[in-house]
Amino acid sequence: MLKALYTKLLKWAEHKYSIYLLAFVSFIEASFFPVPPDPILLTMCLGRPKRSLWYALICSVFSVLGAILGYYIGYYLWNSVHEFFFEYLFKESSFNYVGELYHQNSFLTILTAAFTPIPFKVFTIAGGVFKIPLFDLIIASAIGRSARFFIEGGLFYFFGPSIKVFIEKYFNLLTILFTVLIIGVVVIYKIL
Repeated sequence: MLKALYTKLLKWAEHKYSIYLLAFVSFIEASFFPVPPDPILLTMCLGRPKRSLWYALICSVFSVLGAILGYYIGYYLWNSVHEFFFEYLFKESSFNYVGELYHQNSFLTILTAAFTPIPFKVFTIAGGVFKIPLFDLIIASAIGRSARFFIEGGLFYFFGPSIKVFIEKYFNLLTILFTVLIIGVVVIYKIL
């Protein structure tokens, strides 16, 4: 069943509108959506390895634009929307901890969050609430998100055919490892 889904995802990655979905998810994930764009990016890179760097660029640009939206949500709308975010997307204690991190070094905090699988929207929205410099958010997001997505895309670009063979050979083992990784990310997300 998973092998059939894998095959469908590879075909979907070649669909003419898949790039728009990648851009859209990259944008909304950085501001309010809980699902990261990485699975879509990786599927598209796997389906068309020679376009991987282009996909990484799309992810990076739209993620930074989404980070700016997240910043403005925090800056202008926080008093109206904070209950929704605390109830459905992240914990108030995590949000306040991000505020403490911003007081230490806002640029480094955003840079780290942009590169890791930590829910980025917490940091972008908190950036607006705690009024960090927008310039810091944009530059740190651009560096961190680009590094993350270009590493992923670069692996497929340079090792694409061999990665595809590797995935198909060890599909079952990789599925188990990926499931454990997803559970780990969900646990970390719940803790935050």
